[in-house]
Amino acid sequence: MKIEYETYVILISFLTSFFGVFLSNGIIIGVPAIANDFAMNNVIQNWIPTIFFLVMAVFTVPAGQISGKFGVKKSLLIGVVVFLIGSVGAALSFSTESFMLFRIIQGASVAFVNVAAMAMVVSAVKPQSRGKALGFTVTGVYLATSLSPVICGFLVYNFGWRSIFAVVIPFLVLCIIIMIVKIPQDWKTYEHDSIDKIGSVIYSIGILLFIYGFTNLINPMGWILTLSGIVLLVVFAAWELRQTSPVFNMKLFKNTKFTSSNIAALCSYLAIMVVTTILNYHFQYVRGWNAQMAGMILIVTPIIMAILAPNTGKLSDRIHPQKLAAAGMAIATVALLILTFLDKDMPLYLVVLAMILQGIGMGLFSSPNMNAIMSSVPPKDAPTASASQATMRTIGQTMSLGLLTLIFALVMGSLPLSTQYADLIVQASQTICTISMCACILSIFASLVGIKSKDEFNTGRPN
Repeated sequence: MKIEYETYVILISFLTSFFGVFLSNGIIIGVPAIANDFAMNNVIQNWIPTIFFLVMAVFTVPAGQISGKFGVKKSLLIGVVVFLIGSVGAALSFSTESFMLFRIIQGASVAFVNVAAMAMVVSAVKPQSRGKALGFTVTGVYLATSLSPVICGFLVYNFGWRSIFAVVIPFLVLCIIIMIVKIPQDWKTYEHDSIDKIGSVIYSIGILLFIYGFTNLINPMGWILTLSGIVLLVVFAAWELRQTSPVFNMKLFKNTKFTSSNIAALCSYLAIMVVTTILNYHFQYVRGWNAQMAGMILIVTPIIMAILAPNTGKLSDRIHPQKLAAAGMAIATVALLILTFLDKDMPLYLVVLAMILQGIGMGLFSSPNMNAIMSSVPPKDAPTASASQATMRTIGQTMSLGLLTLIFALVMGSLPLSTQYADLIVQASQTICTISMCACILSIFASLVGIKSKDEFNTGRPN
């Protein structure tokens, strides 16, 4: 039976989503081993995942316009090739500096991969099946989130942390071959537009200053950088409104459904991204488990997400997606409420209950919320909408990990993470979970605002 090219598009989106998350989430399990190998303190150690997301945040918005102009398949192909180079380099790195350099390369490449893959799905798949297709893409995200702790825990424990990067190489090569051989079509929605170089530079510098400053709010310079970043982002918004070919179409935010769904995504990822790291630190440093044991228990939340994501994505083609999103974040809020009491004496069943609730909540939220974002704009703006949802996710994830770095620096200073300082780790973790719970509540309110909006989706689904 002949396989339609749309199926290959969904497969590529699934695989690239899977391995992008695999190396962003799975690395958390390997962080203690990497830090030990390169003699890092807790601040530098926390930058191993953070720098990846920071670079992604810098490149995601420009990636939307570039992908739309030169072709989403071409951009995805180049992104995967660079991702492959970064993975090989990380596996062979010999120092903290070389390792961080290749993490930067990976972050930049995954920014293009995420934007182009999502835009390609939206462009290739019929609108009435879009939620289901996006659900499979999100399944790749959550399946990677679920399997990466187990796989990476096994790899680190038995073969060392470098094997985490080595194992993705053949799959990235497979993606490259499939794109070249099986997907003949490219999509260029902004082909005749010029690249907004000034806007791209203003945004990149602004978001870099904002997020880097946010992670250093413990120092006066951190406040200066954060405020400078905010000012530049305001300048960026004003600049974009005056451009005929903006790098990001700010007018899309006139649609309340689009705006509210993006805000909900930002708050949700700010709240949830850090939880895996908190639990990993809890299992390895507070309870004294090894990486393999920690990875086995960390599978609970994401495996539930992976099961729910395609079904809720399909469901959001029939039911208002923001209703599902709001319900999901309400459940996630309960999970974080439980984790605000996380300490060495908390029964394991309560920790697992919180992980189950988090999985159900995010499984209900993510696919419908993504569908709401992508369906609230005209098809020609799919690359911009894809860049928007990827940017909100990346900024939320980066700020979440920045919050981790900030709180741990406030509580522990430059002390290394170890069982010797378990009480301080518990104190920092409880503070972070409390802040994350508040972010979940904000995400609920954002989704409720979208539900009440009179703006319409472009697929004929309920308003």
